[in-house]
Amino acid sequence: MSIDTDSPATATTGADFTVEGLTVHYGGVCAVNGISLTVPAGRSVGLIGANGAGKTSALRALMGLVPRKVSAVRFGDTDLARVKARDMVRHGIGYVPEGRHVFVGLPVEKNLLLGAYARPWDAATRASLAEVYELFPVLEEMKDRLAGALSGGQQQMLAIGRALMSQPKLLLLDEPSMGLSPKLVETILAVLQRLKGQGLSMLLVEQNAKLTFEATSTCLVMEHGEVVLSGTSAELSHDARVRKIYLGL
Repeated sequence: MSIDTDSPATATTGADFTVEGLTVHYGGVCAVNGISLTVPAGRSVGLIGANGAGKTSALRALMGLVPRKVSAVRFGDTDLARVKARDMVRHGIGYVPEGRHVFVGLPVEKNLLLGAYARPWDAATRASLAEVYELFPVLEEMKDRLAGALSGGQQQMLAIGRALMSQPKLLLLDEPSMGLSPKLVETILAVLQRLKGQGLSMLLVEQNAKLTFEATSTCLVMEHGEVVLSGTSAELSHDARVRKIYLGL
């Protein structure tokens, strides 16, 4: 997927994404406890942990989808702390939610075009659609089929393609391998590695540590709402504790 630096609906390319002091409570339960992280421009960062560690809550909070307390959310020089979730895309943030959340009653192509709602229908947007179809050929084959008729893996491809239609400068992905067969997980990994190689900034939330280490440059480990380990993906993949708990080795 090429990165369109001229799109008026996206942020300046080459920006770091920085979060400081992010906290999320659900009633009296603290799901995320003051975490901070940075996604450097053009880099991919993973956030792994067991179910209930706070990963999805953190990502949803970054998008403004759940109540939060945060000291700072910045994308380059842009302050995103008070930006509403629906407007994040206009600042260059693409989001692939957990569970896909495609529009099951609409055809595949209309789902994709909804991802470009903040862009004009012009040659650049048509080129983005062609690029998504090149990345996921099965979506072009099924472009007139209702999204609800797709398999889980095809819906995941659709969710990623829809996010890419906005030509994001940063892509947030929440558990893209969840519920997929090993073969489809490999397909998703190949796509993430391709996007990483093209310099798209990514924050990947996953339980699948193996996929995360192969798709990202650096990684953070969350437990009980806090970041307990961080380092390069290569370093963490050889850490004895990580290998035992998250890789089963």
